Amino acid sequence: MSIAPASLQLAVDGAQHHAGAADGCIDAIIATLADFPADQAGIRLQGIDRLQPLLAPAGPVGAVAALTLGPDCRPVRAILFDKTAARNWPLGWHQDRTICVAERRDAPGFGPWTVKHGLQHVAPPFNVLARMITLRVHLDDVDNDNAPLKIACGSHQMGLISVPDVSSVVAGARIAHCLARAGDIWAYTTPILHASDSARNLRRRRVLQIDYAAGDLPHGLHWLGV
Repeated sequence: MSIAPASLQLAVDGAQHHAGAADGCIDAIIATLADFPADQAGIRLQGIDRLQPLLAPAGPVGAVAALTLGPDCRPVRAILFDKTAARNWPLGWHQDRTICVAERRDAPGFGPWTVKHGLQHVAPPFNVLARMITLRVHLDDVDNDNAPLKIACGSHQMGLISVPDVSSVVAGARIAHCLARAGDIWAYTTPILHASDSARNLRRRRVLQIDYAAGDLPHGLHWLGV
């Protein structure tokens, strides 16, 4: 069953739409990211000074995360997704289960470890993910033909969902198609079940996705940050 995106609430459904929240900084974001390769589907971003004031909790993007996590939250991972006719991939239903850390340090409850684009990632205990927020800043319009993100409402409250159980959870959930205009921000609880189809048209669909967390990691682990 599909539902209207405007009715979604973060705590209950796991997602919320913030129309026009990035209108004042979208040109600056696009200009900052303009020189990144156009032939990669997802680019992990780190150490970009011009993004820092925009993503900080007092900035126009970070302020959306601070509504839920408070003023001490920080951006801990950022990825630029750029879907075009040449890179028109589908994304199956799944939960995001890893975080990006400064270095590997074996710790109870953390693992397995992976390296993605040269950055150290690890699957943390679920309570770490449950306290995080993911923002998607839309740099282009996204309609039903342009591969909007789909979410299974309420699935963030179910803990880690085993791969064999994903299809049954999705079948019983309310499904929202997260449509957006350029400059809109969607906020999600990080472990929400989500997916997207291949786009049915040839328009570009760029999204800057940022994970936010408040507080430090345990056992001497440290967020890498953005």
